[in-house]
Amino acid sequence: MRPRSAILIAAAALYVTSNWIPFGRQLLYPVTLFTTWVHEMGHGLTALIVGGHFDHLEIYGNAGGLAFAYAERGWPMALVSAGGLLAPPLVGALILAIVHGPRRARICLAVLAAALVVSMLVFVRTPVGVIAMTVVAVALGFAAWRADPEHRVILAQVLAVVLALDTVTRMIGYAFMSHVELDGVTNRSDAGSIADNLGGPLFLWGLAITGLALAMLGAGLWWAWRRSAR
Repeated sequence: MRPRSAILIAAAALYVTSNWIPFGRQLLYPVTLFTTWVHEMGHGLTALIVGGHFDHLEIYGNAGGLAFAYAERGWPMALVSAGGLLAPPLVGALILAIVHGPRRARICLAVLAAALVVSMLVFVRTPVGVIAMTVVAVALGFAAWRADPEHRVILAQVLAVVLALDTVTRMIGYAFMSHVELDGVTNRSDAGSIADNLGGPLFLWGLAITGLALAMLGAGLWWAWRRSAR
C-alpha cells in the first residue's frame, strides 16, 4: 500500500466514524485524549531535556490537560511551553513521513504503546487520563502484535491524521490565547508563557508557532506523498 493511500484511507475512516457512525465521536474520545497526552508529554520531556523538572501531568474529561513541568525562566521555560504546542504536529509529521510499511508501523505502534504504559506509571495522575490511555495503549499494543500488516499501517496513519487535525483545529486557536481555564482554574497559556519569558507580543509568538507547526505537517505530508511503498 502506498503511503498516500494509507493516509487517505485513515482520513476517510476518521470522517466516517465521526460523522456517520452512531456514537462515533464517543468511540474516538480516547484518541482525542491521546492528542492531549502528546501535548502534555511534549511539555514534560522538553523540561527534562533543558534540565528542568517534570513532576506529573493531568488529563481532564473535556480533553484539556496540564503538565507540571518547569525550567529556569527565560529561554528554557519558553522551550518548555513551546514543546507542548509543537509535540502533536512533530509526532504527526514523523508518522506521516516515516511509517510507510507494516514493519515500521509495528515499531511505531509498539513504541507508542510502551510510552503510554510508562507515562501512566510515572506521570499520569487523573483517573480520566489513566483509563483513556490504558484503552489506547491496549489497542495499539494489540494492533502491533496481532493486526493485519496493512491495517497496522492505516492505524498508524490514523494517529498521524488525528494529530494533524488537532493541530489545525484546537492548537491554532489556542496558540493565540493569553490565558486558558483548566479544571476551573485560569492559567497562563503556552504562547503567553513564551511571550513572558522571551518578550515580544503574544500574537507574533502565536503566529510563529502556528507557522512552524503547519510547516512540520506540510513537510511530513509532502515526504509521504512523494514516496511509493516498497
